Amino acid sequence: MAVEQPGSLSGPPGGVRGDERTDSRGLTAALVMDGVGFVRDRRPILADVCWQVADGQRWVVLGANGSGKTTLLRIAALYEHPTTGTVEVLGRRLGQVDVRRLRHRVGFVSPSLAQMLRPHVRAAEVVMTARHGALEPWWHDYTDDDRERAEGLLEQVGAGGLGDRTIATLSSGERQRVQLARSLMTDPGLVLLDEPASTLDLGGREMLVGDLTRLATDASAPPLVLVTHRPEEIPEGFTHVLLLREGRVLAQGPLATELTSETLSACFGLGLSLEHRNGRWYAHAR
Repeated sequence: MAVEQPGSLSGPPGGVRGDERTDSRGLTAALVMDGVGFVRDRRPILADVCWQVADGQRWVVLGANGSGKTTLLRIAALYEHPTTGTVEVLGRRLGQVDVRRLRHRVGFVSPSLAQMLRPHVRAAEVVMTARHGALEPWWHDYTDDDRERAEGLLEQVGAGGLGDRTIATLSSGERQRVQLARSLMTDPGLVLLDEPASTLDLGGREMLVGDLTRLATDASAPPLVLVTHRPEEIPEGFTHVLLLREGRVLAQGPLATELTSETLSACFGLGLSLEHRNGRWYAHAR
């Protein structure tokens, strides 16, 4: 299967207003990785990753455990620096920008964030504190507008009525919805979702997939990147796929052409059959 190469950048950024950068199709680039590699304890995790996420796109990143998916997302979320290559997030190059300020413009849902939340913080506070990149409400001052927006976002992701509940009293699925609402609090230019369904039962997973489908099909939503290792978790409305194997890009491009039985089998090192029915993907061993 041929691999679609990311669109080349259309000349120097001098002709682009503000922090916008565009690809050869004129789409604004929210994320650009060029030759990215990452080594930890002398072990290569990623190698020569070239990838671009443009405005309006919804990407799913697929790969087996240990393929580098989470590291890739942590670099995009500005929590890791690549060993080699360059990364631009929302027009700012990693290494030449204050990442603490830029992180406020990137929505990030991850298991590591969930583990840092104090059990007695209320759901609305978890969402609201994203305004300052905090985890506790007393570190900064918040307005009635902040609280109203947090409640509105909880409603938007199907968690209305949970605002006054503490994190400790929520189910795994409800906590994921709270995290999703938090990722939208700052009107981000990019939203990154690291295996949000990994701890959910079947019902919780399907409810989350429904929430993400609504977000993906909202034309006003920012570019989305979803990391998973299960095709069944790909929501309707997602447009592109990046397949990773042992830290390298195996294939990338539109879902309709690049996600096939052949590419999925090569990605996981197992003969797999892939079906696409009623907007959802299903895989099983041959």
